[in-house]
Amino acid sequence: MTLVIQKLIRRFPDTLALDEVSLDIAPGEFLALVGPSGSGKTTLLRILAGLDYPDTGSVTRDGQDFLAASARERNVGLVFQHYALFRHLTVRENVAFGLRVRPRRNRPPRAQIRVRVDELLRRVQLAELGDRYPSQLSGGQRQRVALARALAVEPDLLLLDEPFGALDAQVRTALRRWLRELHEELRLTTVFVTHDQEEALELADRLVVMNKGGIEQVGTPHEIYHDPATPFVCEFIGRTNRILLRRDGEWWRAGSWSTPAEASHADFDSAVAYVRPEHLSLAVPEGQPAWEARVRHVYLAGSVAHVDLFVADIDQALELDVASEDLGRLALVTGAVVRVAPNRLVAFPQGANAEPLPAARWYRDNL
Repeated sequence: MTLVIQKLIRRFPDTLALDEVSLDIAPGEFLALVGPSGSGKTTLLRILAGLDYPDTGSVTRDGQDFLAASARERNVGLVFQHYALFRHLTVRENVAFGLRVRPRRNRPPRAQIRVRVDELLRRVQLAELGDRYPSQLSGGQRQRVALARALAVEPDLLLLDEPFGALDAQVRTALRRWLRELHEELRLTTVFVTHDQEEALELADRLVVMNKGGIEQVGTPHEIYHDPATPFVCEFIGRTNRILLRRDGEWWRAGSWSTPAEASHADFDSAVAYVRPEHLSLAVPEGQPAWEARVRHVYLAGSVAHVDLFVADIDQALELDVASEDLGRLALVTGAVVRVAPNRLVAFPQGANAEPLPAARWYRDNL
């Protein structure tokens, strides 16, 4: 099932929720919609589910008008953040609900429904809990029941709206890995809305980064993280250091650090560079440009240490990531002075009006 979304516009009285959104969703793809609140991702999901309709634009499925079909006819499975389970029904009855409410001519026999439900409970690792009620389950177990109920009707399209948002971090991590394994097994076309960037990067085949009703970038997790198309994507996905560069002849400079400027950027007098914390290097050869930085604090986060640096040269704090086991070898303690420089960056030149120009970006590796 190939979905083609073309120039969707959805207006509400006080906002433009979708601004000519176009997107193709391939069969069997796991697609994540990410973006801040109000970016349009849930509105797009609701339109696909048949819970809302655009003002203009089209959605086709294998060439047929998808929007003309009712929510029931679209054969969509929908999982919400807060489970929406029936409290008076057992786990088994919740999972079977979508099959039992079908019109009589389309309803499977009871024996077939029971076999289908038992199979799904085994798949979501709840085979022993079929006779319990939702109140007797943990949050993670309830969410798996909600997913099993969505899968019971054998949907062509699975829509997930912040399905793990109400769960604690440890349960979220376990469930999202389980969900990815389940997707690999079923190869069901899935659209997943989340605010959790790490979740999206780990789960999705492709990410759609949305902002103010439009799409900033579509790409694989690797492309989105390492090849961001706009300043917004740089700042929204992952952590980054934002450094102002000034043009100085054939060089871009930030204090005592510099890098050659491309001839094609001769018209720009400044740029903003984005450097991931793991792309700041302490191994800067003598004679190469670098900043002198003072260690303000070290935050241990398991196998990774986040080092808070201050560079007086540019009057700016920078964040550096290193392996925790390397802290002693590198003598990274509060008050230590180190030499640091980017080994990879993406920068966006700016014109006289200080507006960034996303198309005029460039990279420097191993600087």
